[in-house]
Amino acid sequence: MTKDREDTAYPLMAGTTGNEATRNEPADDDTAQPEPQAPTAGPATTEPRRRGPGPFTLIVLPGVVTLTGVLAFLSLTGVLDTALPQDQAPGGPESAVSNVDGSYVPWLRKATEDCTGVTPALLAAHIDRLSGWQDDTASLSEQGIARFTDAGWKTWGRDDDGNGTSSPRDVVDAIMALGRQDCSLAEKMTALRTEGTVNGDVADLTLAAYAAGADRVEKAGKVPGAARAFVAEVKERLPRYDALVRKNPEQEGGRAAGALLTPPVTTLTVTSPFGSRAHPLTGVTKLHTGVDFGAPQGAQVSASWEGRVEFAGLTSAYGYRVVIDHGTVDGKRLETTYSHLSALQVTTGQGVTTGQAVGLVGSTGLSTGPHLHFEVLLDGQYTDPTAWLTGGGR
Repeated sequence: MTKDREDTAYPLMAGTTGNEATRNEPADDDTAQPEPQAPTAGPATTEPRRRGPGPFTLIVLPGVVTLTGVLAFLSLTGVLDTALPQDQAPGGPESAVSNVDGSYVPWLRKATEDCTGVTPALLAAHIDRLSGWQDDTASLSEQGIARFTDAGWKTWGRDDDGNGTSSPRDVVDAIMALGRQDCSLAEKMTALRTEGTVNGDVADLTLAAYAAGADRVEKAGKVPGAARAFVAEVKERLPRYDALVRKNPEQEGGRAAGALLTPPVTTLTVTSPFGSRAHPLTGVTKLHTGVDFGAPQGAQVSASWEGRVEFAGLTSAYGYRVVIDHGTVDGKRLETTYSHLSALQVTTGQGVTTGQAVGLVGSTGLSTGPHLHFEVLLDGQYTDPTAWLTGGGR
């Protein structure tokens, strides 16, 4: 079996401290009394006394010069720009999108597909406002990227990615749950606006209902003052997520026109194509027998077509691996493989349907990072999987 190993794609806090000493002595030499002069025969002459540098020159001035130099250096190098949180720094770089894998865009679409007033980008911006897409809260009462409480999760949470667990810390589950909550609020706001009870944009009213409660929005008849800042902060993030959604177009029906196979992961981000290549470790040029799709750890992997599981187990090179026999196509046997999984969701001999969960993305076996190594074999010969996913495989 051919081995496969892939490569994947504070603020400096500068500060100074100083200790100031207070001495019990005159602050200026002008206060010193002149010493008596001995009488002389001729006219008395007085020579001015030389004074050394004062405390300001010796202590304060060097510190001011040094601090000014440090501040100028930090300003030029951009370190001072990190003093404010990114969302508070006017005109700061928009790096939040870098926290979001493109494979989540189809789930954002799915979460809002039957929702009036809430778009995939708006849902993503809402999550960004809540957590910056980071599950790093220290709060015990709010969990996951959508910051759900236990009570909220009981109402909105489900096992949407089919991995056997419903959890607010599961990104897909959290996206879908917040989508359900937002869409429910949007439905209420649409009804109130239709009745003439409230006025305003449905998206704004929905966000306001999330932040302040639907009752307060209804009472105010518009976005209440208590929710205006929240709405503005979400809308400020919206353009970057509009761009992210546009960069990840949806395939019609999950399958390209004329294609026999459906995508095994939600977004086909190719990190290493099929064909001859230099091995990332040995440097030896050989055939890369499949295509690598970049995906986050734990992302869902699905069967590309119906068939029977020929193998589901652990191998040394491919880690957790699933092989599905799809029968014959034009008289030739067709198989697909799914490797480097972090978990298996099928067993050998089991029948599967198109799109059924077979495992989760991982980095087991000879792999340097989470991804799916996907292969298509026709009569035992490796073929380019992308052709089968875009309509040119047969």
